[in-house]
Amino acid sequence: MIAAGASGTTRPVTGCDVLVVGFGCAGATAAVEAAEAGASVVVLERASAPGGSSALSGGELYLGGGTSVQQACGFEDSAEAMHAFLSAALGPHADEEKLELYCRGSVAHFDWLVDHGVVFQPSLHDRLTWMPDTDDGLMWLGENAWPFTTLAAPAPRGHRGPVPFYAGRALMDSLVAAASAAGVVTHTDTRATELVVEDGRVVGVLARRFGQDVEYRAERGVVLTTGGFVDDDRMLADHAPALLGRGKVSDGLDDGSGITMALAVGAATRRMAAHETSLTYLPALAARGMLVDARGQRFVNEDAYPGIVSHAAVAHRPAPYWVVVDETGFEELPERERWGVRPAYAAEDLDELGAELGMPEGALAATVAAYNRDAERGEDTWFHKDPRWLRPLVAPYAAIDVAAGFHPGAREGVAEGGGVVGFTLGGLHTTPDGEVLTWAGTPVPGLYAAGRSTSGIHGDGYISGTSLGDATFFGRLAGRSAAAGPS
Repeated sequence: MIAAGASGTTRPVTGCDVLVVGFGCAGATAAVEAAEAGASVVVLERASAPGGSSALSGGELYLGGGTSVQQACGFEDSAEAMHAFLSAALGPHADEEKLELYCRGSVAHFDWLVDHGVVFQPSLHDRLTWMPDTDDGLMWLGENAWPFTTLAAPAPRGHRGPVPFYAGRALMDSLVAAASAAGVVTHTDTRATELVVEDGRVVGVLARRFGQDVEYRAERGVVLTTGGFVDDDRMLADHAPALLGRGKVSDGLDDGSGITMALAVGAATRRMAAHETSLTYLPALAARGMLVDARGQRFVNEDAYPGIVSHAAVAHRPAPYWVVVDETGFEELPERERWGVRPAYAAEDLDELGAELGMPEGALAATVAAYNRDAERGEDTWFHKDPRWLRPLVAPYAAIDVAAGFHPGAREGVAEGGGVVGFTLGGLHTTPDGEVLTWAGTPVPGLYAAGRSTSGIHGDGYISGTSLGDATFFGRLAGRSAAAGPS
């Protein structure tokens, strides 16, 4: 309809009970939950189709506590064990209230996803990788590596769709179908520009659609699920400068727009410096050899979750980084699992190889000698890599340049950002129910948020699947809260 807008101008106005801004996985679950609570729901998406960065992701959801997939694969798990792992892996400074709720509700959330069409095959991918090349529905995400094996009985918790490599599209296809079945109305090519506030309450948004100013009014609440801010270099410079010049993990539209709209109406943010960085190294090769820094030194157990390895490197060690393996280790990995990776240097002598890599004289040889002594005894006394990966390295040796990157299939050239890619984890400060808070700690009336536009469960660490898991779990709670309307 055409009606007078909030500013008194005449523009098209669309009304609904709950308005969701952004149609990634957080927006999808918020919309479904709100619609199933009886609200009329409209979702705005600035791109020409739903999906966002969620659709381009690996598709892992970190779920545990004893899901049916875990049980089918022969693993017992509990909310307590899941919490013990995540508290260590995502900390320090994780949001304990959200984290405890997330772990306690994980099995029920898994069941909700399955009930809404998300498919997980009851099979385990039992190899080190960033993303499986199979359709297995369960994978390890570092739970079976030191130091986490000392905290709780290991259980794999990476749940993913039946798609090799990038499974995010399959997840989003299921959630989009669920939203449509619930009666959610979607407006694509619509970019929200400003929140509408009346009498201190958020009641809608102003937007641009096909070059026209439009207005959306929400009787019960507005839910922001617009993603992070990795695509806005100005915001990165102000809050997370470690990501400047790095590769960006996003759909290109994670520009912080939802965060800035909320800030304009008094919202607070939390942990805006928090971010994830990932090295484009191949975990299965590093475990068969070692990962060293520019000085030729090891610094982590190479069988750890790749995100933990990446953080240990980027945050604490000098670049460049090299995966050093011998011929046996390289050839042992099937070509399909090498992702097009090839050695940059090879040599019979470690001093020669170290010199070619620009390392201090004798450093690489000393590192390999110490590693080999431990391997012969079957115990990594320095970093506690699992004994199944320990084997003395012998000539000829190869060095793989992490900065060269990887991709399923052949790839040439140097990866963007020196082999480091990342995204932001900080954002709007919210309650577990999705209410956006002010700096005084009081809710902004009528405003809710979820996903990467918020500060979720994460502290200084990251595990794959916790973004999609956090976004879908707390997206549901935000949608339910918005549908309930003013208290």
